[in-house]
Amino acid sequence: MRFLILYALAWAGGSIAYVPFLTILLPAHVITLAQENSVSWLAYLAFAGAISASASNIGFGWLSDITRSRRGWIAAGLVLSCALLMAAGPVERLPALLAMVVFWQLGLNMMLGPLAAWAGDCVPDIQKGTLGGLLAFAPAIGALSGAFITIPGLFAVEMRLGIVAILVAICVMPVLILGRPRKFPELLQSAEPQTSPSPLNLHNDVVRMWFARLLVQITEAALFAYLLLWFRSIAPSFSDNDTARIFSFVLVAAVPLAMIAGRWTDLRNRPILPLSVCAAMAALGLAIMAWATDLHAAIFGYAIFGIAAGIFLSLHSAQTLRILPRPERRGRDLGVFNLTNTVPSLIMPWLTLALVPVFGFSGLFLLLAVLAAIASLLLLSLALRK
Repeated sequence: MRFLILYALAWAGGSIAYVPFLTILLPAHVITLAQENSVSWLAYLAFAGAISASASNIGFGWLSDITRSRRGWIAAGLVLSCALLMAAGPVERLPALLAMVVFWQLGLNMMLGPLAAWAGDCVPDIQKGTLGGLLAFAPAIGALSGAFITIPGLFAVEMRLGIVAILVAICVMPVLILGRPRKFPELLQSAEPQTSPSPLNLHNDVVRMWFARLLVQITEAALFAYLLLWFRSIAPSFSDNDTARIFSFVLVAAVPLAMIAGRWTDLRNRPILPLSVCAAMAALGLAIMAWATDLHAAIFGYAIFGIAAGIFLSLHSAQTLRILPRPERRGRDLGVFNLTNTVPSLIMPWLTLALVPVFGFSGLFLLLAVLAAIASLLLLSLALRK
């Protein structure tokens, strides 16, 4: 349990490393530098960063497999990502900033890729639900850290990236120094025919888990980008602070529910069923949002969606470790799963541009509800077997 807590703290540190930077500090810096061209430059930075994150997460996860060392790569990535984060502040030319973001993503995923695989090496299946519940803290802490460092008058603008780097180090270093997990030999053995129905079924399980997460992440990315615009389409006086408070409430509310659901999966040995239920609830929330005509119904629908999606994503991260068949390539395979976090940022803008001008946000939300429902169905048959 000590390792689980320290690991969850380190995972929260990873969230602190990118949430304030990508959602607040980097956009503000780009607006200052690019002014009227800020939207296009933010798009370039997001695209280049997503490509760098996707490739480096797979690459460094694979390297940690080959070297059979997670801790060293995590420590190196922590140092490199924090150094590059602080170095990004003084950059005043946009091409140089783009290069800095690409290299920062390399350092960040040098830390995150092996960190994700480390849990697979050390957390037995009977505790993966508990791990998933603890991982739900990370998004909430990431959002709260952004609010903390931007409190007016608390930190000078030029100090904020340094404060973020310090917070990341405070969260990640304890598991590197004090984390001494027990060894579980069974977690380092490849799945044998007698422990899985067949190699084909095992492959299908992995594919189902991958596509289900991708579909839910697409819905999450769309809401993350356009939530304020949608609320204002219903209530024009709705402020960004109102949106931030609702967003924070949803993230915080998901934490205890994720911990309860995770503990239930451990006690009942039903790791996949809560994922299917949460995806179905997310689809219900999106359907309510599609038909909402007043602010109260809109907030209610978003709360259902946001809490269900938050629980789904945290539990899914832990249960993915259960179904990967090759521990010797766990870091690489988790990097492939990480594509479900980066690919939606490339898909979501096209969905929005195609649907919203013609059908409004209702059309977009109905399509997203269908995607979440498909994710639930993909996992349902798997849930009945596991």
